[in-house]
This record gives sequence, structure tokens and C-alpha cells, in this order.
Amino acid sequence: MRWLLCAAPSPSGIPTSSFCWQTPIWRRCTGNPNFNGSSWTSFRSRAPPTSCEFLDSDALVTEDGVHELRSKIEEAVRAIRRHSARSPRVGIILGTGLGGLAAQIESSQAIPYASVPYFPASTVESHAGQLVCGKLRGVDVIAMEGRFHFYEGYSMQEVTFPVRVMRALGVEILIVTNAAGGMNPHHDLADLVIIEDHINLMGDNPLRGPNDAALGPRFPDMSHPYDRPLMALAQQTALELGIPCRKGVFVAVAGPNLETRAEYRMLRSMGADLVGMSTVPEVIVAAHAGLRVLGFSIVTDLCLPDALEPADIKQIIEVAGRGGERLSRLIPHILEKLEQV
Repeated sequence: MRWLLCAAPSPSGIPTSSFCWQTPIWRRCTGNPNFNGSSWTSFRSRAPPTSCEFLDSDALVTEDGVHELRSKIEEAVRAIRRHSARSPRVGIILGTGLGGLAAQIESSQAIPYASVPYFPASTVESHAGQLVCGKLRGVDVIAMEGRFHFYEGYSMQEVTFPVRVMRALGVEILIVTNAAGGMNPHHDLADLVIIEDHINLMGDNPLRGPNDAALGPRFPDMSHPYDRPLMALAQQTALELGIPCRKGVFVAVAGPNLETRAEYRMLRSMGADLVGMSTVPEVIVAAHAGLRVLGFSIVTDLCLPDALEPADIKQIIEVAGRGGERLSRLIPHILEKLEQV
């Protein structure tokens, strides 16, 4: 694509990108460092060459790095393609203790995160730290064995980078899973809960900063971040398999400390059934990218303020494993029925 840098007010109907003005390229084109009425457009103009310059897309770089993210995504995709030429339809993010599902993927190719440019390293116990590409019940999938967390010190953009890469690989549906604390007194350990909505209390958002319209809209709608037909399919499939499965609201906090009794009371009063330290950033980016999302939590500890016991990470991983066995039965059957929704 050829772009024209135009030192004039934006033509009618063509938006102005204010963050591009006063860049070195801009100053070189205008010859006037004090000019502040710039715009990037693809509008053809007869303006004199002293105020306009054609640029190739690769040369379109802004000081805010809007196009840098796209370049990183493309580089990561190329690296993955060197290991696997599949075009996955479904992406799966496997949380704490949930790596067992990856063993069911057929004709699989494991790709360590270290082999993918710009992928952080997973530092959490029970997270394998690799991508698994293959087929699950006849559906091309790519699964993350281990995710990245905000509390590990990564930025929101780093935490959600794999979702961007999945979308670029061709993923249309994202299945997210996590281990969560259960605040609803009707929940029990190892219960499966379909996430029907969420609350973001992490204090940050992966969409902050300049928006690249090629990746998604500036203000994505979040009225239904979790796909209702997929939720209905999951509930019906769980019923057919005899797997207890409820629906609930998930609240995400920054972590890494667990919550106080007063905080659990507050979160419960806000309408949350589950609490964890992940998932919401990935879902926000998935919504931005236009992906359909299905989310599951496994209740790994009971967070009832009047009967609160100290958390034991080994017990949490063991309970997550029990719930993971149920989820490993459920998800493949859901994939078999995707054509219904």
C-alpha cells in the first residue's frame, strides 16, 4: 500500500491521527517544525512535493509504536509457521493444573514459548510453557500450556500478545480456562463454572494507548464478551455427559496475594461468584479482535469469609487437576458440535 503524508487539514470524511504529527518524517516532509495541523491519509492530493511525500507501508512508523505491535505479531506468526503449517480455528488457553487436555490433541506439534519471538516465559508452577498445535476431535486447534500473568511483572500487552498471534493464525473461537476461588456458597471444590460475564479490577487494560484499527476498534463493545450460543452449547453438552456445570461471574484482580476476608465480602457484594488473577485481559483483547469466547473456571478453593482457611498452593493444584479431568472430557465434546452454533 502507498500512503501520502499530507501537510494540510484532513479532507472531509478522512480522520486525523494526531499522534503522527511532529515525527521526524513529518518534519522532513513539511520543512516546518512548528506546523501542527498534520494528518496521515491515503487521500490522493495535488499538493506540492514540499508538503507531501509518498511512503510505503513498511516506512509508516509513528513515535507511539502503533504499527510495531503488528510487526511483532507477524514475526511470531512466521516463527510458528516454521513448526506447523496448520490454520487453527480454535485457540485454547489452559490455566493452572489444566495441561491434561493438551495430551488429547492428535498429530500434535509442541512449540516452546522460547521459540516464538516476543512470547514471555511462564514462571508459574504447573505451566508447561509451550504451544501445542494439532487436531482435537477433527478441529484444528492451538493450545497454550501455561499463560502469562500480570503479577509476574509483564505488561498487559505482553500478557495478551498470544491472543493477537492466535487471531493472526486464523483462530475464530477462543476457549479460556482458569483456576479460581469460589465465593458463591453453592459452589464446591473442583466444580466447573461457565463464565457468563466478568469484572475487571486489575487496575489496567491491555487496550490502553494508541489503537491500531487493523487489529480492532478503538472502543470495542463488551455487552456480551462471552458468546451466548457457545455457553448454551457448553451447558447442554455438560448435561448430556453428566458433568455438573454452573454459570457465574468472574472478577479479575492483580494479585499475587490472595484476598482478605473484607475483600471477599466486597467482591461478593459486587455480584462476583469467582475470583482469579487472569483471563480478563485475554478476553478483552479477544473481544477487540472479534473472537468468539467461551470461558471456564474450576473452583480450586472456597473463599467464604466467615469460614476462610489459609490457602495451600499444592492443594489448589491438586483440586485443579480433578476439575481439569472433567474439563478435559467436556471440551472435546463441545468441539465436535461447533457446527451447531
